[in-house]
Amino acid sequence: MQMSTNHAEDKAAQADKDQLAAVRVAVDEVDEQIVALIGRRERLIRIAGTLKADSAEVRAPGRVERVLEHVKATAERNDIDTDIVGETYKAMIDAFIRLELEVYKAGS
Repeated sequence: MQMSTNHAEDKAAQADKDQLAAVRVAVDEVDEQIVALIGRRERLIRIAGTLKADSAEVRAPGRVERVLEHVKATAERNDIDTDIVGETYKAMIDAFIRLELEVYKAGS
């Protein structure tokens, strides 16, 4: 095993590690904010599930498309990758539709 003897390289490597650690802390903070917002969305979806007339209204493919179009347009205006936003929202919407169907069935 060869040990680095270049102090500048060691210092740069440590700076990279420190920067990565700081980025990870920031990502964790963002994740906590996202989870809080998902919780807020869940509470709203639970309310919506009690207000729907039937399971077709829960699935609402037209509404799903409008939501996806809206979030992708918002992402584009903010120079955020629209594919990532679209894929993330599709997964989230699928999960919320399952939840809303459970809420709807429990209330009907």
